[in-house]
Amino acid sequence: MSLSPRPEPVRFQSLADAVDFLYARLPGPLHVGAPLGLGKPHRLLNALYERSEREPARRLHLYTALSLDPPGAGKGLEARFLQPFLQRHFGDDYPRLAYVQALKRNALPAHMEVEEFYLQSGALLRSQAAQRRYASLNYTHVARALAERGVNAVVQKVAADPSGSGRLSLSCNTDLTFDAIDAIVASGLPRPLLIAEVDPLLPWIDGSAAVDASFFDAVVTPPGPYPKLFGLPRQPVSDADYAIGFHASTLVRDGGTLQIGIGTLADALCHALVLRHTDNAAYWRVLEALGYEKAGESGGAGGSPLAHTASSDVDLSTTHNAMATIAPLAPFSVGLFGCSEMLNEGFRRLVEVGVIKRKVVDDLDFMRRLHEGRADAADLERLEREGEYLQGGFYLGSQDFYDWLRDMPEAQRRGISMRRISEVNELYGGNETLERLQRRDARFFNSCMMATALGAAVSDTLDDGRVVSGVGGQYNFVAMAHALPNARSVLMLRATRDGGGETRSNVVWNYPQATIPRHLRDVYVTEYGIAHLRGKTDEDCILAMAAIAGSGFQQPLLQAAIGAGKLAPKLHRASDRNTPQRLRAALAPLRAQGVLPDYPLGSDFTAVEQRLVKALAWLKANTARTGAKARTALKAWFSGGATDAEAMQRMGLERPAGFAQKLEARLVALALRET
Repeated sequence: MSLSPRPEPVRFQSLADAVDFLYARLPGPLHVGAPLGLGKPHRLLNALYERSEREPARRLHLYTALSLDPPGAGKGLEARFLQPFLQRHFGDDYPRLAYVQALKRNALPAHMEVEEFYLQSGALLRSQAAQRRYASLNYTHVARALAERGVNAVVQKVAADPSGSGRLSLSCNTDLTFDAIDAIVASGLPRPLLIAEVDPLLPWIDGSAAVDASFFDAVVTPPGPYPKLFGLPRQPVSDADYAIGFHASTLVRDGGTLQIGIGTLADALCHALVLRHTDNAAYWRVLEALGYEKAGESGGAGGSPLAHTASSDVDLSTTHNAMATIAPLAPFSVGLFGCSEMLNEGFRRLVEVGVIKRKVVDDLDFMRRLHEGRADAADLERLEREGEYLQGGFYLGSQDFYDWLRDMPEAQRRGISMRRISEVNELYGGNETLERLQRRDARFFNSCMMATALGAAVSDTLDDGRVVSGVGGQYNFVAMAHALPNARSVLMLRATRDGGGETRSNVVWNYPQATIPRHLRDVYVTEYGIAHLRGKTDEDCILAMAAIAGSGFQQPLLQAAIGAGKLAPKLHRASDRNTPQRLRAALAPLRAQGVLPDYPLGSDFTAVEQRLVKALAWLKANTARTGAKARTALKAWFSGGATDAEAMQRMGLERPAGFAQKLEARLVALALRET
């Protein structure tokens, strides 16, 4: 029996009219779902919030995640730097989400409720309502939860087909919309009311992201001007980040599959893979600086690094990592297939240089022929024509990234496929046999905040239960790594963190919260090496994790293990190699040569701002403690004046007035000289 076609959507130009339509069509409480990140229709949601404020008798429940909010400018020197940057980067008219501002003030009206399954990192730690109504969910379980909540409306930002066909693209967020609608209808509830807000700045993505306009019940196209898309400011990559990225890059096999997260660790990994492909000699200079050696006479650019394993006398200074034999680290011939819940800046660069290029087709027999070497000329021609080299559930990045998606040739754009999160993040419930053939030699790279010596990961929650971010898809990818043949889950973390003038270890004995349980332990990477934990005993895990901890934190970790009966009570000689000073000295020549740039994937800061970012970071580190703050202030006051006139002008301190401004000017001048 054929289904009758859906009627054309109601069209609006006014956001208020679209909200009126929502209220008229849905009597009673409003249970509204909105995509995470970029696909959230900020202006429509703000109009909905405004209407709800006026009608407290109608309860409003909003279900979403990653409610992006530009950072505040702060005060003092931070404000002097950030205010002009934020104005330029986000624009004066960027629509901050009204409900987020209310959450941050702990002032959300009583008749409103906002429930998120992933929070903007660290942004809502002090919001009581956000912390109480956070839902800890695997990404792939969210659609089911939305059905259980009785979601009766979904609002989403979309792109219009530039060819004028009238079709619409979910573009940046195919992740949950389709899955949620199916789950809601399957539960016996009516199909939710769907309202699209057209944003002319959103890149058009065709294929599985595109739908007929009738997919929606209403489409609102508000008049311009249109605010900029939310762009993530790209941050400088530190020595520790680079060391982690290059260690991690040695685990990637040519012809394999790549998933990466976001942040400077992912940026460093992508730069390492780019360098491995485009300048293999320079890539190996970095590896050699980190202690790798080319194996055997046949090494060359394609040689393998020597394996380093824990010695029998437990001398951690000789434990570089516990590396298994891996594929040669030559430039990529076959290339990688990208399959990641999030597409970002790093994928753009990897596609541009030809690292991401292995294509797949959603045809089981075809992929079997390809896998078994039976593909004929017609198959190869089809692969080139129809194949996809990059699949994702949502995307988020810089303005450069959005321009890349918007302006790329159509033939290249066809190789990018935006999909349901149930297709990207899971094997089960879809075409598992096909996906196993497509996702060969998969490497799933994600970041965590801390890891225990027994292999559990802490990625989203503090010890008191407050949520920093969320589980997202991390558990999905860890579990998939254990389900796929020859796949690995790689969790990256910095060995230490600084806060309140104190350095703490991120490799700990135990922690009250865990995102990834220790029975799913696999590979961990810090700036000091790689720990392979899959299938290992607790004793072996502890030694491997201690070996990649900072030198000053190894003995306390081992003593805790001995006290718990997990290690024999014998001498364990700590390493003196795992220090920031040693790492800095090893990488300094490569920094000077330009092999390890501060911003490997491009920068949103001007040249003078890049100098100031370094200077202000130095100043923050050297004023964290009271004594250090006083010493730095005295040194600045009695040092010479500014030598970087451009930077002082950018900070508005070229003509300081009064003692406070003069001290600020001297502090900035000192920091610029020191960096």
